[in-house]
Amino acid sequence: MAIREEERPDGVVELVIDAPPVNALTIADLELLAGMLGSYAVRPHVNAVVLRGHGRGFVAGGDVMEVQRLEGHQGILGQASGSLAATVALHECAVPVIAAVHNYCIGLGVLLAGSCDIVLCATGTRFVLAEVDNGATGGAIQASGLMPDKRLRAAMLTCEPVAAEELERYGSVYAVVDTADLRTAALDLASRIAAKPGRTVRAAKLALNASTGRPIRDRYRAELSYTYELNLTGEAAAARNGFVSGDRPGY
Repeated sequence: MAIREEERPDGVVELVIDAPPVNALTIADLELLAGMLGSYAVRPHVNAVVLRGHGRGFVAGGDVMEVQRLEGHQGILGQASGSLAATVALHECAVPVIAAVHNYCIGLGVLLAGSCDIVLCATGTRFVLAEVDNGATGGAIQASGLMPDKRLRAAMLTCEPVAAEELERYGSVYAVVDTADLRTAALDLASRIAAKPGRTVRAAKLALNASTGRPIRDRYRAELSYTYELNLTGEAAAARNGFVSGDRPGY
């Protein structure tokens, strides 16, 4: 499976994204991730989650080749609805979710990280909002968890990388550590949270979402309407074809 669950005795669960070669997530992967996150509402022994990528980087985005392979608009509709379900599931997960991000975090990866409660990064990690280069819009509501408004606009309109060290200065990245120390640092933080009374931690997350949370479900759905328009005109498919054919460089 592209996403595996590793449960620890201290009440922490690791969700490991392992979809070689670059951790590009399919529609089924997103459905699986959303289901796993939703299950913690009825698993009281789970008190915190660490979401991390295995291999070359955190997440390289959605699986563009799958989107292009499926007939009609099935691919983009599936990828968009899956992205919505997964990011809402992260935001509304019954327990805190810590993202441990290394090397690269592209497109959908930024949306996933931005929907988590806490983000830790390895030194040199770069975040890329690649939607405009792929004929898409959306993700601003999730990415606003990582960047202030004007920086977010520049990142989304240029598709240029944003360094984890910059995000740490904003306070949206909890810490930047050596790559070799990232998993340990994330698990240590999760263990400290998991050691607190579980019902209180769950209540605290609900309270935080109620007071400071973002309406990801409604706003991302509204953002996606522009992506759907670009697909109806054919512009989005042309952009994705450029990526799949290699005519446009990667990040």
